[in-house]
Amino acid sequence: MNYQFKVTINGVTKEYTNKIKVLDLIEGDPHQYINALVNNHLRDLNYEVFYDCEVELLTQKDYLAIKIYETSLRYIIAMAASRAFPGYKIKFSYNISRSIFISLLEKNRPFTSEECKMLKGKIDQIIQADYPIIKKVVPNEEALKIYDQWGYDDKIEILKYRPEKTVHLCECDGYLNYMYGHMVPSTGHIRDYSIRLFGKGIIIQYPRSEEKGQIPHFEDAPVFGRTLTSTYHWSKLVKADSIASINKHVENSSIDFINLCEQHHNNMLADLGNQIKANSDDVRLICIAGPSSSGKTTFANRLRIELLSLGIKTLRISIDDYYLPKDEVPLDEEGKPDLECLEALDVDLFNQNMLDLINGATVQLPKYSFQLGKRIPGRVVKVEEDEIIIIEGIHALNEKLTSLIAKHQKFKIFIAPQAQINLDNHNPISLTDLRLLRRIVRDFQFRNSSAEETMSMWPAVRKGEFKWIYKTQENADFVFNSLLSYELCVMKKYAMPLLKKIDLDSEFFPLAQRLIRFLKYFVDLEDKWVPCNSILREFIGDSCFQDV
Repeated sequence: MNYQFKVTINGVTKEYTNKIKVLDLIEGDPHQYINALVNNHLRDLNYEVFYDCEVELLTQKDYLAIKIYETSLRYIIAMAASRAFPGYKIKFSYNISRSIFISLLEKNRPFTSEECKMLKGKIDQIIQADYPIIKKVVPNEEALKIYDQWGYDDKIEILKYRPEKTVHLCECDGYLNYMYGHMVPSTGHIRDYSIRLFGKGIIIQYPRSEEKGQIPHFEDAPVFGRTLTSTYHWSKLVKADSIASINKHVENSSIDFINLCEQHHNNMLADLGNQIKANSDDVRLICIAGPSSSGKTTFANRLRIELLSLGIKTLRISIDDYYLPKDEVPLDEEGKPDLECLEALDVDLFNQNMLDLINGATVQLPKYSFQLGKRIPGRVVKVEEDEIIIIEGIHALNEKLTSLIAKHQKFKIFIAPQAQINLDNHNPISLTDLRLLRRIVRDFQFRNSSAEETMSMWPAVRKGEFKWIYKTQENADFVFNSLLSYELCVMKKYAMPLLKKIDLDSEFFPLAQRLIRFLKYFVDLEDKWVPCNSILREFIGDSCFQDV
């Protein structure tokens, strides 16, 4: 029986009597749109509406659309590779300059320029053909047969950890694959990308919402790149580069796996300590910076103890104590105090205090009172000749913050979790999503904040990272990878209940579902064996540094 319902799209309301796809509601070229919000729910453009609703069409400029764009682009690339190089296996990972990196598996050689051209030709052909991408649901048993037929051994490995009894596959002109996320309705919706040879693989760039839907300018980042390569090799060496391989470690010996990962951190700290020791005659200031939820506080304490074991004393100074009075902090675009910007700090005072301390003077440090919204007198300190100052914060690597200190007197450290973990060869886990999960867990544990509250602040946090942090990482003398390959097995029990609390009507429901989509594959790991000085303790609690 037909009945009337109203649909408002782009401010225009119309009445309908039959189910209609969002795609068919669009006037003009539909290929400019990626997906839609229907009554605030993230939906594919093939979604059928049959009730009163408001529809917001999303483009590559929108934060909620660009992940779907990237997922669909990976699908098209994998499809193109299967046609350009039958029998080849490729692997995707996230890389420098906000890009996707494609590597050849089992061939033990780099891509050639001719292969790169062939791949681009197939990608363009698939996009221009505008093939429909059709979703189908199959039982796990049937998915197993399909994976075997297509040579997806990696998908077979992860399938055993899937809690559901069915799998969502996508079919496109006879090609089958599963990309763990929403997709565009047809290949013609993916129009912008760039491709180039890079190292032993191929770099693919795509539009970013933080760049207003444009492809970012490619910037080589050798320091960051070497860290990712090192992470990849270590993960391969210890067989911890996929969820399935991590789960096997936990199932075989969880204690050994925890200690293996923690020892990797110990080894990096020992290497770092020796580098600082070798330059201890010059180094007077250690600067630590990294994006949100990188583990900076625990790392700074671990480094302090590492240096103490080498006979080097340290003094930690908080950059936060140099905030300007609340009424003097610059305002952001929305007219709110911008506590992320460098100008929110008294840079001149900080510079002068650091210089005076290094030159042997006694200095009264400020102490910022967040209750009063201004600085008050803090402790009086003097740095001995054999003592090094440690500072940490988002601006610690910014030369303007320490411009009075000679460069040879500074040792700069960048810290972040550099994940190289995949669901399968075609589905890497985002480094950003890992940090967001850390922050969701930490904010609930220590601030009683809901996942939604944390998610609401995340875009602003990310904006500050792009503006102030990532531009300075290439100046680092050392990059510390704070990833612990076992951590998502532990954080799962903390994060899942918080994510599942998010209501279907919440604007953050799509993001929660995206995090759940990969987190659910990890097996559970009890945290009783996690050391009290582990970086993970900064997020789940019971850190021995909690009151330091």
